Amino acid sequence: MKRYVDMADISDGKYYTSGDMVKAGCSGCGRCCKGMGKSIVLDPLDIFRLTTRLDCTFEELMKDKIELNVVDGIILPNLKMTETLDCCAFLDEQNRCTIHDFRPGICRLFPLGRYYDQDSFKYFLQVHECKNPRPAKVKIKKWLEEPELKRQEAFISRWHFFLKKIQERLDVKNDDGLRRQVSLFILQKFYMEAFPPNGDFYALFEARAEEAEKILGSVIA
Repeated sequence: MKRYVDMADISDGKYYTSGDMVKAGCSGCGRCCKGMGKSIVLDPLDIFRLTTRLDCTFEELMKDKIELNVVDGIILPNLKMTETLDCCAFLDEQNRCTIHDFRPGICRLFPLGRYYDQDSFKYFLQVHECKNPRPAKVKIKKWLEEPELKRQEAFISRWHFFLKKIQERLDVKNDDGLRRQVSLFILQKFYMEAFPPNGDFYALFEARAEEAEKILGSVIA
């Protein structure tokens, strides 16, 4: 999701790698899980983890846990807030995340953000987001709790720039019908068509990305 902001207004002015330390300790208040609107956009890895660990389909998640929204011109899923409490559908009455072990990437990242440049990204600290008055220092790779962090970071970059290239081509075409056609293709290819639960997600994703690039290349070249 593109954000048109001045980094000086939202960060401490520094960029970090996964080996750096930041002040990002959590007090468990649950406030970051409330009133988030449609901002918790889900990538294919997030959906793979949710459907696998909850033993459900994408369509079943769509009933009350996720919804579809247009993000920078592409239809993508996001976590859905409840109508009554305006909180994440996976937050329990004790303000605890019921999917913490396999929570989405944006949730793992918070209060960090990603700054993309060329073909990769760096992390930055969003200094006004977390309300914990005394955050502890923690190494970013420990904070993220990603079992295969290097592969996950490579996937995040691949997915971001894959979508960015498509978005740029669609902007040039300026065809609403084509935009919808491409969006539905991406939704089907990377979200609705389940990845095998026991397979190597990252390898399977790369194979689909390469196939999708070939198909879309002839459609929106």
